[in-house]
Amino acid sequence: MTADTTAVQTAESAPIFKLWKKMQEMPLGGLVGSWLFSQGICIKAPYFRTVRPQIKELRPGLCRVTAPNRRGMHNHIGTYHAIASCNMAEVAAGVMTEATVPPTHRWIPAGMTVEYNAKASKGPVTAVARLEEIPEFGEEKFDLVVPVDVLDANGIAFVAARINMYISPKKC
Repeated sequence: MTADTTAVQTAESAPIFKLWKKMQEMPLGGLVGSWLFSQGICIKAPYFRTVRPQIKELRPGLCRVTAPNRRGMHNHIGTYHAIASCNMAEVAAGVMTEATVPPTHRWIPAGMTVEYNAKASKGPVTAVARLEEIPEFGEEKFDLVVPVDVLDANGIAFVAARINMYISPKKC
């Protein structure tokens, strides 16, 4: 068994990932479960509710979240607000990290860098947090940089974020 395989098996034991998989078994091909799961995320972190996120895909190393591009999220020039984009990036990165980090460890965001590359077109917004490879979770503390692209309805990454997650073993 390789280190990558061990890391993935450990990551798949994350309680939030287990809950996601169970909720995908609900009616309508997981639509009900996805909606309920997303609502639960917003109860746990109420500020996320401001962008009305909907978790669409989740597994260790990946989270895809969509949200409506509604007037309440627009800036003074009528496009998706920069901070709303940051909120979407944090939802995707946080949920992905929670689904990736095993129950023996904890995490907290430690910083974010953001590049605003373009204006978002009309239509829904999607944030995708993706790790190229899942790290090993040992006894050492480490920083995990989570890249997140925030895409407009045309699939153009109008925001690129890098969120630094501080990972450490839980104390006994």
